[in-house]
Amino acid sequence: MKKILGITVLAAFIGGAAAIGGYKLFERNQTGSTISEKQNLYFANNPLKVSSAGTADFTQAAAAVAPGVVHIKTTYEAKSGGGSRSSSPFDMFDDFFGGGGRQMQRQPRAASGSGVIISQDGYIVTNNHVVENASKVEVVLTDRRKVEATVIGRDPNTDLALIKVNATGLPVVKMGNSDNVQVGEWVLAVGFPLDLQTTVTAGIVSAKNRSIGIIGREQQGNEITEEEYREYQRTGKRPQAPANTSIESFIQTDAAINPGNSGGALVNANGELVGINSAIASQSGYNQGYGFAIPVNLARKIVDDFMKYGSVKRGYIGVNFYPLSGDEKPEGITTSEVSGLYVSDVVAGGGGAAAGIKKGDIIKKVDGTVINDSPDLQERIGRLNPGDKVKLSVLRDGSLKDITVTLKGESSVGLTANNTAAKSVEVSKLGATFAPATQAQKTKFGINGGVVVTSVVTGKAFDNIGVEKGLIITKVNGQPVNSVADVQKALPQGRNNMISISGVSEQGTYNFSFPAQ
Repeated sequence: MKKILGITVLAAFIGGAAAIGGYKLFERNQTGSTISEKQNLYFANNPLKVSSAGTADFTQAAAAVAPGVVHIKTTYEAKSGGGSRSSSPFDMFDDFFGGGGRQMQRQPRAASGSGVIISQDGYIVTNNHVVENASKVEVVLTDRRKVEATVIGRDPNTDLALIKVNATGLPVVKMGNSDNVQVGEWVLAVGFPLDLQTTVTAGIVSAKNRSIGIIGREQQGNEITEEEYREYQRTGKRPQAPANTSIESFIQTDAAINPGNSGGALVNANGELVGINSAIASQSGYNQGYGFAIPVNLARKIVDDFMKYGSVKRGYIGVNFYPLSGDEKPEGITTSEVSGLYVSDVVAGGGGAAAGIKKGDIIKKVDGTVINDSPDLQERIGRLNPGDKVKLSVLRDGSLKDITVTLKGESSVGLTANNTAAKSVEVSKLGATFAPATQAQKTKFGINGGVVVTSVVTGKAFDNIGVEKGLIITKVNGQPVNSVADVQKALPQGRNNMISISGVSEQGTYNFSFPAQ
């Protein structure tokens, strides 16, 4: 009897220890180091119950996703000055999330957007442009609680941001696999358009790997223009375009989205997150055409980097390229190929140079996937880190050759080697640095001269009135400017202690004035 009792006590002790150990392991895993670990743990205990993707019934998918999509409200400090801009066929980011355009604001203003909860402990992914420059970020949860959020990280190159609220036990939207998204597939857009409460709209994926030129418009990345390439062939000088940093490879959908949807969820019929809504193509700024979402596979990498490092660690091949098509090619490109990326230059010290990539090579595949245009390559490389290896299939002398490239970080490939900012000069009175506009920029905007704003100093004059990097200034106090010296010479010529600026950018023409300091 004593023996049986002893065995029973021992078994109870072992069982209790196992239970405690299991709980401690579960508790430790609750703080997984990556968002994928957090998601796996959550959905192992909370499996989705949704209808088949082959049906047109989205009720279960909407019910699963809607609680995890939040309303983000931002406020901004007052800024002086005034400006104007012309309309664009694309809904610019600031219009999209309800901010009311890029005009220089005279009063404090507020804007709103959407966000997607991706972990129970308060991590929320949204668009960079939703929270950029905001003095306060407030999240309205689906139970109507208002919680102030902290910005963990922002990445202008992908228009993604990660914020966090001090809350636990939140509903989570499951991340899917954007590589599996098919053209013609049903998708749902979930967000807070036009300051309305949670709104769900349906449509199909109408295209993938779309680039609409909306991210980093002041820099065209490794994709150089035809004018720049011709100048390069004529003079032998490297084009004055920055190396590639912005990444555009949008999922295009006709699901109705409007201002306020920005940062919200694009999900498949299984209720899985496949994209973060970011922009719309519209003549009016409201839904008239197509929406564009950032693939979730790219978002996952950005989020994990923010959680692990606090910033994005991006790997680069270290090449400049020109997308081939059936159109007339720039001088110097004689290939009959109509698809792929023509390597126009190899950055010294980059991974491409070390692996043997040469000028004139045509990149046809990356890790076995066919490459037809810039976004095909940019989005795949954008998911990788410095030190990762990628296999490029390049066409050289009529033969396809596989070359394995070890990606290098930004500092390693010398991204400022062909960046106009490397030759920029600061004008302290304006709180900005400038460089002369390139011939390609002059041709593009139909101007005879100008200087490009290559950086803006926080807290100084240009920052206070909302001037952004990339604006081409054509006149200062009514005087044409073509160099930093011209800017400095024109500054004292203002009237009534005011400085007037005229300029142009992708968003239109600008004319504004502000007090001289």
